[in-house]
Parts: sequence; C-alpha cells; structure tokens
Amino acid sequence: MKFKKWISFAAVLVAVITLAGCGKKEAKDSWTSIKDKKQVVIGFDNTFVPMGFKDENGKNVGFDIDLANAVFAKYDVKVKMQAIDWDMKETELKNGSIDLIWNGYSATKEREKKVQFTNPYMTNQQVLVTKKSSKIDDVAGMKNKVLGAQQGSSGYDAFTKQTKILKDSVKDNDATLYDDFNSALLDLKAGRIDGLLIDNVYANYYLTKNGELANYNIITTGYESENFAVGARKSDKTLVDNINKAFKTLHTDGEFQKISDKWFSKDVYPSK
Repeated sequence: MKFKKWISFAAVLVAVITLAGCGKKEAKDSWTSIKDKKQVVIGFDNTFVPMGFKDENGKNVGFDIDLANAVFAKYDVKVKMQAIDWDMKETELKNGSIDLIWNGYSATKEREKKVQFTNPYMTNQQVLVTKKSSKIDDVAGMKNKVLGAQQGSSGYDAFTKQTKILKDSVKDNDATLYDDFNSALLDLKAGRIDGLLIDNVYANYYLTKNGELANYNIITTGYESENFAVGARKSDKTLVDNINKAFKTLHTDGEFQKISDKWFSKDVYPSK
C-alpha cells in the first residue's frame, strides 16, 4: 500500500513540475516558421491613408504595404495584410493572430514595454487640424472647444500624458474618440468637433487628395516628433534583424526612395 501511495505521489509531483515548466516556456523566434510558410501576416488599420488603406476598388494599398512587400521580397516571403481593430493591435500580436504591426505605428516608450521595434523608417508629428472658418489657428484657440482623436493612437497617448498642451484646456479635459480618422474628419467638417489631433502624414495626404487643404489649418502642437517603426513580439529578434537589414539595403539601392516618392514626392527615410 505504501508503495502504491509513493507511486501516486511521484506521478502528481511530475505533473506539477511539467505544468510549471510549461508556464515558464519562452516564446520562440518565428522567423523559421515564416520562412517555411513563405508568408508573414501583418496587422494594419485599413483606413490610415497613405500608410495602409483600402482603396475605392477594395484593394489594400499604401506606402507601408509597398514597403513591406519590398522588404519580404528579399526573403521570398509573401505579405498578407490583415485589417485589425487598431485599439487591439498589441493583443492581436501577443495572441499570434498577426506576426507584425505595420501601419504608421509610432515607436513610443509605452509601446516598447509590449513590443520589440525595428529601426525607424519615417518620422511623423502629431498636429491639430481645424477649419479655417472656425478662426482656431493655434493650440490656445482650443480652450473649452471639442477635440477629436483616434482611440489607441499615439496622438491620444501623448494627449493624456502631456496634459498642458491640450488636455488641460479642451472641453471636459478629454477628447471625443473615434475608431478611425475618416469618421473624425467627417465630424470635423460637419462641426461636431472643433479640432482633431491627428498624424501629420494622414492630415496632409487626406486633405490634399480631397482638394480641401485650403479650407483647413494644420497646426503644430508641441508634442515631440515620433518615429514610425514595425512592431514585433519580443521573441522575434531574427525577424526584426532581417527587416532592419532589408530597410538598409532598399535605401542603399534606391528602391526605398522610389516607394517614398510615389506616396510623398520625397525621401522620408530618417536622416542620421
């Protein structure tokens, strides 16, 4: 009987140790798996012009998409763009439903706690957009006015942390939040909000494309400039290293500049 009890105890002990080991199991670098499948899944907000968006024909297009395709062509890997809820991007990455976050994704200190970033490939600023008819032509003009921002954006993150710039003065000391900038810009045009905190690259492209740039102010806010980078899981060092190598090669051989000129009419690669 004692022998049987000892066997049962040993079995339980092994099970506990096994479970403990599983709990501590580290995530693996997924580069080998990506190479074997010849496919990488990239999560993006399909309304973020001109970085990655769905055009009038329902096709995913944009600067980031062209750049991603050029990067992974170097490794004979196809890119699958997967539209996601931008507010859930880090969760999607952690759960493994996507391999990368790549869509005008600002490399902030807060996000560095959750993801591993590639080298930056573009610089961006957060700006305030107002209608010229509103007579709001600087940040101070937003006192007691209604501000809009995108949920989960780096702009809203800066707004909540650097309170003296806008948060302390706008109505209710908060912003009306939107799932995407398209909806926010429509509300700005209709007068439902007085100003919109938005990425400069988005504002310029959208307003120029729609022939409305002359009707709006694009105002410098004072928030620090941001670097766009690609977000990966902390375990994916090889994946990040290979993207960085491709960035450098693409810029050296001029392919990056061609993609950049197509969307911005200039080279947006960060200067050292």
